[in-house]
Amino acid sequence: MPEGNHHHPRPGPTWRSRGRRLLTTLTLSSLVLGTLAAPGIAAPAPDGPAPAVPAPAAPAQPFVDEQVLYKQGDFGYACYRIPAVVRATNGMVLAFAEGRVKDCGDDEDIDLVLRRSTDDGRTWGPLQVVSEGNGNTHGNPVPIVDRRTGRIVLVSTHNGPAPCPDGCDRDPYLQVSDDNGATWSAPRELTEGKRPEWNHWYATGPMHGIQLERGPHAGRLVVGASFESWDRVGPHVYGSHLLYSDDSGQTWQIGAETSRDDGSVIAQELTVVELADGRIYASARERGTDPGSRAYAISSDGGDTWDAPFRTVPALATTDVQASLLSFSDDRILFSSPMHPNAREAMGVRSSYDNARSFETWNEGKVFYWGPTAYSDMVRLDGDEAALMYEAGAISPYESIRYARFNEAYLDTPNGTPPNLPGPPAPGPTTVDSSPYHNPAYVRGGAGTTPGRFGNGLALDRVDDRVEVPFDKSIDLGAGDFTLTSWIRYSATTGAHSILWFYRVNRGTNPPALWLRAEPASNRIRAILSVDRYNVTVQSPSAYNDGKWHFVVLQRAGGELRLLVDGVEVSSAAAPAGSVTLGKEFGIDGLHVGQRLDGVDRFQGTLDEVRVYQRALSATELALVKDRNLPIGGRLGLRLPLDTVR
Repeated sequence: MPEGNHHHPRPGPTWRSRGRRLLTTLTLSSLVLGTLAAPGIAAPAPDGPAPAVPAPAAPAQPFVDEQVLYKQGDFGYACYRIPAVVRATNGMVLAFAEGRVKDCGDDEDIDLVLRRSTDDGRTWGPLQVVSEGNGNTHGNPVPIVDRRTGRIVLVSTHNGPAPCPDGCDRDPYLQVSDDNGATWSAPRELTEGKRPEWNHWYATGPMHGIQLERGPHAGRLVVGASFESWDRVGPHVYGSHLLYSDDSGQTWQIGAETSRDDGSVIAQELTVVELADGRIYASARERGTDPGSRAYAISSDGGDTWDAPFRTVPALATTDVQASLLSFSDDRILFSSPMHPNAREAMGVRSSYDNARSFETWNEGKVFYWGPTAYSDMVRLDGDEAALMYEAGAISPYESIRYARFNEAYLDTPNGTPPNLPGPPAPGPTTVDSSPYHNPAYVRGGAGTTPGRFGNGLALDRVDDRVEVPFDKSIDLGAGDFTLTSWIRYSATTGAHSILWFYRVNRGTNPPALWLRAEPASNRIRAILSVDRYNVTVQSPSAYNDGKWHFVVLQRAGGELRLLVDGVEVSSAAAPAGSVTLGKEFGIDGLHVGQRLDGVDRFQGTLDEVRVYQRALSATELALVKDRNLPIGGRLGLRLPLDTVR
């Protein structure tokens, strides 16, 4: 299944700003022309009635009509994923998904299901099973409408019931409907759409396919797909390709193909669109060469070959996820995906007005849903309307699949302020930050001081005690090296006890994360650094829960994440490059001392001398901090002696 995959220039003025200038120009021109008699139109006599002037058309009012189309537990399925949507020649909207029988996982018993609408999605018919897995996995739907015949073609991927988190052999299949989706042919294996060596992974789409409208290949059906090969000896080979049919989906050929062997990036989960000049533009989920970005390739010969290998598009920022393209008009291409650059959150639509050479930034586009979101697809409706079908939920993106019908004017309404931005902290007792930034540090839960390692420390009761430091540039660790230090003393033998927790809580949407926690139940102290799709863990061989003081240090230094206890390195791992605060414009908290950000895993014991540096301290400097508690400077962003609460 898609989640089992393992592996332009900056936009110029936006359409809205260009549109404002064009409107101003037209208005001024109209005023000038209105002052002079237009050729062929007689000026009214001075004493005669003025000619009737038609009133300008009222601008379209923005609207969106949104509803939940599939929800966990409905119709007997534990979970729905992987939306794909098309509109038949008779106007019927067909909304496909995977009905996952057991859970939201990518393996085991999965059916391809469908709901249809005769009124562009205002109301929906019952669920239909298009392809029943019967214990196997049927997924990755790619529907295409053949406008010459009215036939709807569905390309998908099947594999057996065994889990395949690290890849497995999967095969493409084909079904057709000649009655606008009411009935479907039995699945036929699309043997001509796969090479024998593509043995370790194969995925169609997922999203709608397209039919070419221009040029010598007009009428051709085109589907994006990806593969992985492995001979179980050498390296894995990742690639992507197009499938096309010139006979309404009866037979297919493998067209444009690219792989990592030709210098291409790892491009998977292709979405395709026909450009205004007839070329095919493919946007892909990029899997590891340029974190957080999309990749693209273009075919100028109807999908037979790529003009060049896939290249990344750093300006089109989104997280590691599938996305969708839609040709809205000759002048506007839509791109849907989560807007957050490093988390599956904030589903939205961005536009391109220059044949996909550039796209709007997230705040120039339109956010439809601020919470957790993932896969999506779009469909063109009549007039100035289209629809967005996407995964969304309150805690996880996979709680439902939503359908939002909207008009073009809605895309151009302001987004407003992201709702996740933290407001001002509640007033309350504070403890001193002796760094140059003097950050407010709020002591919550009635925590009080007790004898510490140096002077006093802060006693935490694991009930509601903690310290909250609002986000500030001084504790923005970004993509650089850092050093975090704290003294800890505790005796707990169960549970997890947070020492330092930064910015976000990972709720399955892959945001950046950084935390340090004592886990006596697992006999360790553990830290995690999460950047893009990469999670790095370091952990100690002991919990150090002996009731004595211990000096704990977490560093990102020279490409490594290092955990030190009492001056000795106890664990290290290669640290991925990238910012731990990427996407902070969508809302992050600051630093919590003694609890996870959402209030769980609170610390029971005493903490003292918490420091945050925006650099890696040397071994000598760390020794001076440990042994003498000296005030080492140089990019010190926070220092909480925890001597007083006031």
